[in-house]
Amino acid sequence: MATRKIPMRKDVLTNEMYPKREMVRIVKDKDGIISIDPTGKKSGRGAYVGLDPDAVKEAKSKKVLDKVFSHSVPEEFYDELFEFVDHQKARMDLFGDLSKKH
Repeated sequence: MATRKIPMRKDVLTNEMYPKREMVRIVKDKDGIISIDPTGKKSGRGAYVGLDPDAVKEAKSKKVLDKVFSHSVPEEFYDELFEFVDHQKARMDLFGDLSKKH
């Protein structure tokens, strides 16, 4: 059986490439609303963030997502993103990559 290519995405906070499954997608829809996209299927301008809570804290202080989306991102969104990333990282550490287990 042939090995499948792993899709890679660039983390907008660290500018490093990671497998898409190990990242969180953030999307800005046509109305300018920025939200977390756990499914990866919402329509709009998307950006990927790795599972590094420290990078999210630094991004909040530097307002990185404001620059990425050319739009003002509320402080509360950074807090929500931190909680989500922290939770996902804990799950990944605890259970590993669930997609490999069939």
